[in-house]
Amino acid sequence: MLFLVLPALVFALITWQVLTDGPLLRPDAEVSRALVHPDGFSQLLSDLGNVQVAVPVLLLALALAAWLGRARGAWRWWLPPLTAAVLMALVPAVVVPLKEWTDRPGTPAVPPATGYFPSGHTVTALVAYGSAALLLLPHFRSSAARRALAAGCGVLVLGVSYGLVRHGYHWPLDVLAGWCLGAVPLAVLARVAGRSEHGRPKQGAVSRSARDQPK
Repeated sequence: MLFLVLPALVFALITWQVLTDGPLLRPDAEVSRALVHPDGFSQLLSDLGNVQVAVPVLLLALALAAWLGRARGAWRWWLPPLTAAVLMALVPAVVVPLKEWTDRPGTPAVPPATGYFPSGHTVTALVAYGSAALLLLPHFRSSAARRALAAGCGVLVLGVSYGLVRHGYHWPLDVLAGWCLGAVPLAVLARVAGRSEHGRPKQGAVSRSARDQPK
């Protein structure tokens, strides 16, 4: 519950600051000025948050997780991939109205426009890469492999976030709000995946257990 409530509260605080031109916007602008330096590398990093890049990665993870879960007889093997797909589809349905409502201008590095809050690229990257990691983690037996998968997901999300701020596509608070917003569906998926992984045992295991009982 904490992983649902805390990000939501922080997101509400940041949104309130953006809507009211609050005091947090001053250090936000200062950090942006210190970091902005558009270059090819920051462009490449920010592009990893594009729908055309992140969503195909998630789709591949969905298919692989469903296949592996069914192959080993996991209870409701289809539920975590389906949940991840639905949550990913809800991202633009939530982000776009928020952009229109907050109507925040961009940094001086981008052409004059509004609708930069929250960062859709950040939410997309966090939900897509985070969901892929959550779906595949149960299928890795080695703790080293699990750590590598989680670290890879973290590096991708942090890379996208840094690229967006470094290139001037977003203010830092836009990205931070994207983290908070993306953390909510990940918490939901983690709960669903945990229940599926530790749910009823597969039928074969039940049959073997019954067979082994003394008569």
